[in-house]
Amino acid sequence: MSKTGCFYCDKDEQLTNLMIEISKLPSSILYLNRDQTHKGRCIIAFHSHKRELFELSEVELTAFMKDVSIAAEAIQRAFKADKINYAIYGDLVSHLHFHLVPKYEGGPEWGEAFVNSPISRLLMKDSDNRERIEGILEQLKIVRGI
Repeated sequence: MSKTGCFYCDKDEQLTNLMIEISKLPSSILYLNRDQTHKGRCIIAFHSHKRELFELSEVELTAFMKDVSIAAEAIQRAFKADKINYAIYGDLVSHLHFHLVPKYEGGPEWGEAFVNSPISRLLMKDSDNRERIEGILEQLKIVRGI
């Protein structure tokens, strides 16, 4: 059992089984989702444990939404997505996070909501995950002007 009951806070095996850290951003951490049914699917989690957007101060909210925007742009640029879907759930994992899901015309679930936990998942080799992470990191530098 985790220390806090939140795998984003504990950074435990449950977290690493689901995602791989890409980069720390000013108010969040960006992860590559291990399920790559949607090429480039990521999760961005607020840096500390909050449950709802309305719990953030105005400064925190602005910083977090800026991180979400920068991450989404980097993902779109890296994978040439036709659209990025944004989702906040939290029923089971209450730590504030967004699913950033690239969608491709003619690809899985185009024109409808993505399935968060599909029956059949596309799990990549470590080398393929590294390649995707490197592509996102390269675009993050460009988008952030670094």
